[in-house]
Amino acid sequence: MSKMADSDVKAATSDSIAGKMIFEPILEDGVFRFDCSANDRDAEYPSLSFINRNNTDVPIMSNKVPLFIPSFERLLGRQIVKLELPVGTSFYGTGEVSGQLERTGKRVFAWNTDAWGYGPETTSLYQSHPWVLAVLPNGEALGILADTTKRCEIDLRIECKIQFIAPPSFPVITFGPFPSPSAVLISLSHAIGTVFMPPKWSLGYHQCRWSYDSEERVLEIARKFRENDIPCDVIWMDIDYMDGFRCFTFNKERFPDPKSLVKDLHHIGFKAIWMLDPGIKYEEGYFVYDSGSKHDAWIQKADGMCFVGDVWPGPCVFPDFTQSKVRAWWANLVKDLISNGVDGIWNDMNEPAIFKAVTKTMPESNVHRGDNELGGCQSHAHYHNVYGMLMARSTYEGMELADPSKRPFVLTRAGFIGSQRYAATWTGDNLSNWEHLHMSIPMILQLGLSGQPLAGPDIGGFAGNATPKLFGRWMGFGAMLPFCRGHSETGTINHEPWSFGEECEEVCRLALKRRYRLIPHIYTLFYMAHTRGTAVAAPAFFADPKDPNLRTLENCFLLGPLLVYASTMPDLGSDKLLPVLPKGIWLSFDFDDSHPDLPALYLQGGYIIPLGPPLQHVGESNPSDDLTLIVALDEHGKAKGILFEDDGDGYGFTKGEYLLTHYVVELESSVVTVRISETEGLWKRPNRRLHVQLLIGDGAMLHMWGIDGEVLQIEMPSEIEASKLISSSKEHRRLRLENIKLIPNVEDVSGHKGGELSGTPTMLESGDWSLKIVPWIGGRIISMVHLPSGRQWLHSRVEINGYEEYSGMEYRSAGCSEEYNVIQRDLEHAGEEEFLLLEGDIGGGLILQRQITIPKDNPKVFQVESCILAHNVGAGSGGFSRLVCLRVHPTFSLLHPTESFIAFTSIDGSKQEVWPESGEQLYEGNLLPNGEWMLIDKCLGFGLINRFNVSDVYKCLIHWGTGTVNLELWSEERPVSKESPLRISHQYEVREI
Repeated sequence: MSKMADSDVKAATSDSIAGKMIFEPILEDGVFRFDCSANDRDAEYPSLSFINRNNTDVPIMSNKVPLFIPSFERLLGRQIVKLELPVGTSFYGTGEVSGQLERTGKRVFAWNTDAWGYGPETTSLYQSHPWVLAVLPNGEALGILADTTKRCEIDLRIECKIQFIAPPSFPVITFGPFPSPSAVLISLSHAIGTVFMPPKWSLGYHQCRWSYDSEERVLEIARKFRENDIPCDVIWMDIDYMDGFRCFTFNKERFPDPKSLVKDLHHIGFKAIWMLDPGIKYEEGYFVYDSGSKHDAWIQKADGMCFVGDVWPGPCVFPDFTQSKVRAWWANLVKDLISNGVDGIWNDMNEPAIFKAVTKTMPESNVHRGDNELGGCQSHAHYHNVYGMLMARSTYEGMELADPSKRPFVLTRAGFIGSQRYAATWTGDNLSNWEHLHMSIPMILQLGLSGQPLAGPDIGGFAGNATPKLFGRWMGFGAMLPFCRGHSETGTINHEPWSFGEECEEVCRLALKRRYRLIPHIYTLFYMAHTRGTAVAAPAFFADPKDPNLRTLENCFLLGPLLVYASTMPDLGSDKLLPVLPKGIWLSFDFDDSHPDLPALYLQGGYIIPLGPPLQHVGESNPSDDLTLIVALDEHGKAKGILFEDDGDGYGFTKGEYLLTHYVVELESSVVTVRISETEGLWKRPNRRLHVQLLIGDGAMLHMWGIDGEVLQIEMPSEIEASKLISSSKEHRRLRLENIKLIPNVEDVSGHKGGELSGTPTMLESGDWSLKIVPWIGGRIISMVHLPSGRQWLHSRVEINGYEEYSGMEYRSAGCSEEYNVIQRDLEHAGEEEFLLLEGDIGGGLILQRQITIPKDNPKVFQVESCILAHNVGAGSGGFSRLVCLRVHPTFSLLHPTESFIAFTSIDGSKQEVWPESGEQLYEGNLLPNGEWMLIDKCLGFGLINRFNVSDVYKCLIHWGTGTVNLELWSEERPVSKESPLRISHQYEVREI
């Protein structure tokens, strides 16, 4: 029997309708599907997020009714779904997103994007999860999924209100409210599936670089890990292993014998992972292209011709993974690749990313001839967000074909909610700076809260040069995240653990040895995630969802009952942290390895976690190794914990070939008893010693030894004896911290200027604007956030793009990279006029000066006054400089490139609209904008106005890039003297359209 709310649909205007959504219970008690109408329900596309689409279509018998019913509005071709929740509700989830953990006040666009150079305000990254986890004031939780593959806006800017906006029609699925956030994740997993069971080796440390360019270099790196006693299990091959970037090929000069290479790696305990991109070189005679053409595998343009777009190999075609026959074709190519000894596969660039395209991807009008169960033949706008997931699925299935006795390991950059069934993920092209170091924790937690627990950042940062302190600190807590990989960009300094000096190397060694001892615990967490849908890494508030003080903590996370508390500030080590702990008993411990750059560890009272022996790689361990249990008793003197064990690979565990042990500890009459309460699985218990470490406070512990499976007992010490043990432990830790060699606090590194990413930008914030300015590289503005809308308009990294200025007409002339000095500033009084005056010496006696002001009488704008000044142009010059041109060069990001354009009125009165397909356009004379032009985003409903003094400006240039646009203002080109500087005065304002 299905339950339907009254539709209460009413016509609001002639072109819009609005009302309450209708509902039916689906899947299980507490889960509801909402639609705008019964007709919409019948017309909607198959769900690609649910593992079984019938679970969305078939109602169940239920006596429950939803506590919260969304309303909807249809307006101008958009479906707007709104849900209002109680005051005090906190929002999380939203998938792979940058910025803060608590999402209230944020807006996200679910549209898979190659987001190189992303920052905390970037609104679209590589994956899309149109999902919100709402934690109610009483600690209960509700999950909300907009079940659409199309571009979807998630608007959380209004407190306690959720708004989804996407093309119609799409259903909304709610999960709960349930008693806890964990219960919501478990229910979500019943819908979208759980994470694949990773092979145990994949939980070790992974070392990667773009690129280790030869077999010799790969083996050199692997052997160095063993020689330096640094745990590592996997080494990765980026695109340079290929022959001319052609997928499924090997460069015959640099990787002539991949089978032999992998054999050598296996011999010293390493696995090898190799990259595959979706772009297949458009080249007759290349076997993959010829084979795909024979299978009619390629995505088509709207006119039926094959789509060709540029990626690494040059012109490329792209497999249409929405067709089962194409997925099978790709899977067989993967099967053949595996025969070369490939242990895992890395799917990159699969948003899909396209070079030389304003949208950074293929046209939305492209055609996918999808299978009926996926939605049939549809445009790319429909399938774009699931393209990466379908590629990962096909790759996963190819690995299964190659060897059914092994679990596949696939890493994907692009994905959709449900991708965790096939692949792990990482947070893409992050930066080597402290902001990204801090942001990596909430980013991984959000992925876990959106159903993807197997995720991690590029430790140390992908782009730019890490410093020793930055790298060591990042490894300190990165070694505790679910997926653990170091990865760096070509052109940067070496980023292996030993590359930053012996002090940083020691921190990395200690951090990774911690991880390897915890692998039995982490592997058990993944077994629970795979079988039940629970989180692996979770925010601290999971320990007490009712406590509002825990809901915004971003520098800590839970691994089951283990709390990892890290310092993400450069000048503060973990030894100086004052952690906010959930209520109850939390006992600290370490591995006799306390260090300011390693996180503090706390075990929740009432729990046990298993530890393994020290290892260099996962394959070293064997069932007879000693087992250690760390125990923290609760207020009742009890504790419990579990340990999952199997072969570490294959699917024997699905047939009972495993051992799941439930350990319990109880204190009675000063005697602590350790025993097994129950076991599951067909495996016999290994004959091994059991080492129990009972925490009693401040890192002190009692030790007992015995045989695993037998009952162990130990007498609790008296209060005086316990106090002595605790004092001794504290003194031992103090002495250790006094005697360790700290990582040098050196922020300058060798390499190009752009590597100096760890300086702190200057903030200018008032009225509607928050600006970040980097004086030490070109004085550039790297972020201009319009606070009312939350929109970051600039596309930038610290050392490139953003708002730059040049002193010549050639690209990146003097001024864009010189160091600027801050001459004057007044940033202290919010609400008052705030300004920053900077100067950069551009040579030849010239100074490029910029004053940035947020005026108190008009806080909706910020003003930029730029000039080239002659300070001392030299004898014999007549007081005049060389020929110069002041060129203002801001790079703006396009959130919706196909819906963005430039509008202005020329001096001659003509109206201009300039769209991305127009390419580069130069305006001068009477065609110049008459003092202002506007960058308009029709989807957002906002325009960025750039006003300028038209008498200062000689030319205006519009240059469309890949997901970007430059709006340049040029002065005339002439010499300057002290009396005749070049000036351009202009300002920015955001207007709602």
